[in-house]
Amino acid sequence: LIMAVNYSGRFDILQACKSLAEKAKNGLIQVEDIDENMMEKELMTKCSEFPNPDLLIRTSGEQRISNFFLWQSAYTELYFPNVLWPDFGEAEYLKALTWYQQRNRRFGRRV
Repeated sequence: LIMAVNYSGRFDILQACKSLAEKAKNGLIQVEDIDENMMEKELMTKCSEFPNPDLLIRTSGEQRISNFFLWQSAYTELYFPNVLWPDFGEAEYLKALTWYQQRNRRFGRRV
């Protein structure tokens, strides 16, 4: 379970880009060497053992991710229950897990 309080995906990506640009400017890295792995190491979420969530649950029926884990959610399954967060309990969690188990995860590959 990851809960991000006062977290901005846009800010996270921006600060990572600035950090890589500064390293390139100072000759610590070459621009052509910048890749996804290098970018991920600059994100604030690098502190997590599991930086890319498998399932993102967005309560209240809102179908948006609200600037949350923009980079990390590339292959995340998104679940949007209509229940509000205070009412999201064990039964709703089990529904989300059941829904997730039925998904065919492709990680960007075509079927």
